[in-house]
Amino acid sequence: MTSWRDERRQAAAEHAAALERKKAAETAQARKLLAEFVAQLRERGVEPEPLRAQVVGSSASYRTTLTGWYLRKNRSLAVDVDGNFYILGVPASLKSRVAGVQVRPSDPPLVVGQGARDGESMPLAELLRLRLES
Repeated sequence: MTSWRDERRQAAAEHAAALERKKAAETAQARKLLAEFVAQLRERGVEPEPLRAQVVGSSASYRTTLTGWYLRKNRSLAVDVDGNFYILGVPASLKSRVAGVQVRPSDPPLVVGQGARDGESMPLAELLRLRLES
């Protein structure tokens, strides 16, 4: 006979596993959208450019080793030539100003800016479509 506590623990574990599966499926779908986006840019002859990381709350930016395309006009999001998704906001740092900064890829979301203020969230597919039209 299982206790109520064991049943709750099992239910919580099952719920967490379901959420993880959903997130993995959404990430895979978003990665596919980004791969198609990069392929379309290449077909159109749009050259990648060196990407810079924006200092949060400032107009300053730091060098990175990345090459790709910005997804937003404010240069806060980008995709590299391999289809990896980057959030390019970094804290201010004297060392980064001199040596540059390493930015790690993030799992791409299907909705960019989800949970942000009204008007700041947008489906990734729509963001990529708008970027291709610009």
